[in-house]
Amino acid sequence: MQSTQTMEAVIPLRRPPAHTPSLTPGAATPARPASEEAAWRMTQLLQTTLELRALLELFARELATVVPHDGLGYRCRERALEVNLGRRARHRCTYRLVIGQEGLGELTLYRRRRFAPGELVHLENLLCALVYPLRNALTYLEALRAAHKDPLTGVNNRSTFGATLEREVELARRHGTPFSLLVMDLDRFKAINDRYGHAVGDQALRAVAAAITRVVRRTDMLFRYGGEEFVLLLSNTGEGGALLLAERIRRAVARRPLEVEGLRLPVTVSIGVASLRPGEDGPALFARADQAVYAAKAGGRNRVCPAP
Repeated sequence: MQSTQTMEAVIPLRRPPAHTPSLTPGAATPARPASEEAAWRMTQLLQTTLELRALLELFARELATVVPHDGLGYRCRERALEVNLGRRARHRCTYRLVIGQEGLGELTLYRRRRFAPGELVHLENLLCALVYPLRNALTYLEALRAAHKDPLTGVNNRSTFGATLEREVELARRHGTPFSLLVMDLDRFKAINDRYGHAVGDQALRAVAAAITRVVRRTDMLFRYGGEEFVLLLSNTGEGGALLLAERIRRAVARRPLEVEGLRLPVTVSIGVASLRPGEDGPALFARADQAVYAAKAGGRNRVCPAP
């Protein structure tokens, strides 16, 4: 039979800030001074990293000296985060971590034998050392994510494109798998800006990014490369599959015109498709797809064109 403990905890630092939350563990007994000292030492250790997985690994390692366990799991649904260390076992205890009104996720400890009441007291006390470094790590992770995202459309920005393309090309070579790249350019975007204003142009960019995101796989990587230009990296995808996906994207964008001043404003994209050739590097692959976009526009726009 599985043993489960779930609680909502608002956990204080050992050196309280101006607003000090309190631990509400139900029937748990107050922590002993020795445990408080261990929690303070844990706090010092956890200040050494802002990387989420490394932080949890440090916590699990130090916790094991007082509360042996087989595995530790962390999940934060609001931030789409999950980290699992060790392995799951028959018995578990779960803590929901909250500071003020801010949820930090859930932490679960797994073990093959039941947790003794005294061990849970140690665990609750040591959680006091985790929550504030955990909040710092989550804030740092959000900052990293924001730095890699285009603020207008929410997709990846150009700053990360070069390194990602290089990595994906190297992986395709190493594993002998196909790799393709799509370059997509909004048609007559300057005319939209000139006639309706940049606010409507921004709406068009967001609409195109949303339409592409709905069509692609979760493993595909979408970037806003320039003003009205997007790039999609397709791992494990040959030219045939890339052309089919490009056509699906073209249709998905075209079927959703913008509503502007009571008018339905058509928005379309021209798409160039290129697949990696033996010995080809990332910049050369991108250049061929970019040339194909120009060919698509020269051929009438709102069309898909493979690289020559």
